[in-house]
Amino acid sequence: MSFLLHQGAQVMCSHAGQANPTTASLRVKLGGQPATTMAHTYMIAGCPFTTPEPAPKPCTIVQWTTPATRLRIEGQPALLSTSQGICNGPLGVQGTPQVVMQQTRVRGQ
Repeated sequence: MSFLLHQGAQVMCSHAGQANPTTASLRVKLGGQPATTMAHTYMIAGCPFTTPEPAPKPCTIVQWTTPATRLRIEGQPALLSTSQGICNGPLGVQGTPQVVMQQTRVRGQ
């Protein structure tokens, strides 16, 4: 069962950094929170990922790859609790985002 993501959903990189959308829908709200789509950029903060080098190489952005197939918000594919993506940083692809908590009233495909 897939639920639509909104601005308040808890999304994390695979290293437990918090991902938040920089913008969200101006027209569609889910439980009072603006809905998010493929067009909305998710920035990652607090990723602790490091390499053997002295400088950390944290995840910085989520690139969504599989949004909803049948539902659009403001002309863009909606993001779902089951949407897949990749987390990118200075080293390129560094993992996949995980949706930890989301609203549970509005479903989609």
